[in-house]
Amino acid sequence: MLKFAVIALLVSLLAGAIGMTTVSTIAQRISLILFGLFFLGFLLLLALALFIDEMMQTAMLVGVGVA
Repeated sequence: MLKFAVIALLVSLLAGAIGMTTVSTIAQRISLILFGLFFLGFLLLLALALFIDEMMQTAMLVGVGVA
């Protein structure tokens, strides 16, 4: 998804340089939407990783206390 966001950004920059402002605006919006989705997915995965790490630490502490 990040690859498509970068491609849309490059299309936007190229279209803007040529003077095709409508194409540039559309490509820019597509790029922003794709990057936003990528970033939200990254944040969700990061939160999930932190949650799993916290659960693992809690399980290890409980396991040590029982033994």
